[in-house]
Amino acid sequence: MTSSKSSIPDVSVNGRSYRSPTQPVVVVCVDGCEPDYITQAIQAGVAPFMKKMLAAGTSLVGDCVVPSFTNPNNLSIVTGAPPSVHGICGNYFLDTAQGKEVMMNDPAYLRAETLLAVFSKAGAKVAVVTAKDKLRTLLGHRMEGICFSAEKADQATRANGGIDDVLALVGKPVPSVYSADLSEFVFAAGVKLMETQRPDLMYLSTTDYVQHKCAPGTAGANDFYAMMDGYLAQLDALGATIALTADHGMSPKTDAAGNPRIVFLQEVLDARLGAGRGRVILPITDPYVVHHGALGSFATVYLEAGVDVPALVAALQATDGIEQVLTRDEAAERFELPPDRIGDLVVVSDHLAVIGTRASEHDLSGLTVPLRSHGGLSEQKVPLLFNRQLQGVDPKRRLRNFDIFDLALNHTNQAARTAT
Repeated sequence: MTSSKSSIPDVSVNGRSYRSPTQPVVVVCVDGCEPDYITQAIQAGVAPFMKKMLAAGTSLVGDCVVPSFTNPNNLSIVTGAPPSVHGICGNYFLDTAQGKEVMMNDPAYLRAETLLAVFSKAGAKVAVVTAKDKLRTLLGHRMEGICFSAEKADQATRANGGIDDVLALVGKPVPSVYSADLSEFVFAAGVKLMETQRPDLMYLSTTDYVQHKCAPGTAGANDFYAMMDGYLAQLDALGATIALTADHGMSPKTDAAGNPRIVFLQEVLDARLGAGRGRVILPITDPYVVHHGALGSFATVYLEAGVDVPALVAALQATDGIEQVLTRDEAAERFELPPDRIGDLVVVSDHLAVIGTRASEHDLSGLTVPLRSHGGLSEQKVPLLFNRQLQGVDPKRRLRNFDIFDLALNHTNQAARTAT
């Protein structure tokens, strides 16, 4: 893995131009990190490095992509574009060409190049470490360099991930997918790669296991951010420009007694239309259902011909727990989504509610604490935190999490360390 920084050209990806890195740039996506997690950790005194970032670097708040789920937002971040461009609009969708529901993990569903791939082909050293393996093939699509997941770190080889013996490098065993250790492995690997490989560009993506269980300011959350703070300090000491954002925020989805507040949308449709006339797809669905029971705040609906759509929209809009009901065209325009992958309707629940299909299809036995989840407008605010001062950013510009590479590469003085 070799490069000469002076020979790396600037690149253009999906209609946006990016300066080549003059020193290592590390973009971190902290899964489920609403800004208050960082605020509370700093106030508790457990995140001294991030406190320095606030004082000497730059701290902003931006919007993530809706649906506020992992896959759409990670791919938006690494393409610098919304799902209408890259095509990944959920963790899961109805592939109408196949006539079945599938995970959106296959790079065949990706419609745009990533910055990671383009920079690697331009000669930059690029490294990617993701917590869950579900993202690895998408993030590493057409990329030359290092790309592996913490979940399957023991299976990474030079042939499939650009690196051998990850466990020996990191000095940690393969962590449980349902643990804070999975994210810690990502950070530990990032530090070791910076020490040994010194990539020009590195992308680190964590898991939201902790955020699903722990509200901002709780002991579990503060422990997680204290851990993260230590690794960020090490990356800064190694001379990296650090740019941190999130794929989405996180909200409690309960009533006053702490019971899950769920709209079982398939049951609502069946009662109004009759069985089989409407089909609900939950794009939050992934293999890690213990996190959230496949319950999120965004759903798509496919309807049979002949359904009175305006009447149905009005009825769903009046349902307790539902915030918005949009037609395909309305949702595609408002949320910048690919219209061929979102169904006839998009339904978004409110801040304290989630959407399910039928009660019988959701196993909540793994929820040992009150339900916390995401997917809607209420989880859209995310941090944009840098260990450098930003320069030349229009104060009227609406910032998105997928602006993070633009801000880190085009609007920081990469040669100056500010958070020391």
